[in-house]
Amino acid sequence: MRFGSGLLGIGGLALGAVVVSWAHLSMGGDLGIFIQPEALAVVFGGTTAALLVSFPARTIRGAIASVAHLVVKRPVPLETLVPTFIAYAKVARRQGLVAVERELEQTRDEFLVRALTLSMSGLPPQVVREALDIDARVCAEREEQRAQVLEAAAGYAPTLGIVGAVLGLMRVMQHFSASSNVGAGIAAAFVATIFGVGTANLVFLPLATRLRERARLDALRRDLMIDGVLALRDGTSPGVLEERLAGYLTLNRAAQAMEVA
Repeated sequence: MRFGSGLLGIGGLALGAVVVSWAHLSMGGDLGIFIQPEALAVVFGGTTAALLVSFPARTIRGAIASVAHLVVKRPVPLETLVPTFIAYAKVARRQGLVAVERELEQTRDEFLVRALTLSMSGLPPQVVREALDIDARVCAEREEQRAQVLEAAAGYAPTLGIVGAVLGLMRVMQHFSASSNVGAGIAAAFVATIFGVGTANLVFLPLATRLRERARLDALRRDLMIDGVLALRDGTSPGVLEERLAGYLTLNRAAQAMEVA
């Protein structure tokens, strides 16, 4: 996923809102009916409360940050990592593995820094792999929890929309004697349901899917880094290293092709 895909996601959300609004207007509706502060409070306030009960606050904050990163943070493409490791291999063959340590100042990827640091720590290769595998699993679990936050929100929002609709109908029934306002009151009551179902299917579930796709790419990138740093430690030649890491690019392209299909 590139930076442009984040903007594309925003465009998709806007398109969904436009389609729903057009359908409402084409059936003679009035967009002003959606201005219902009570409905917004029940759906979004209730969803937030349910999430606070379900997840630790740090997990919710992490989910919000991950959603923001979908738009503002561009992940490092796998295609750029292979040349990076080939350059590391050339430096290591000419000047030794210690010379690669100076390259750490030019990268901001925390996992790559830790992987290279561990590989040069003198620990046995198996210990280095096990430590990095544990770190990778922790990262994957954290990313999965953040996607689960959005999936949970997608489950809570429609239910709370129904709660908002019932509250609106209760208000209508209390003033049932004013028959001229019954129709408008019932229509307003269902606004909460629209908010709940709409945000679940146009916001929360799509964002959870996007987070999982980003997590898949990040997991593949971490695996590539682990194999790359261990190959550097073994003194693998640049040509062999390129062939060794090329499989990750093929795997990523295959996964993307399956998603498109």
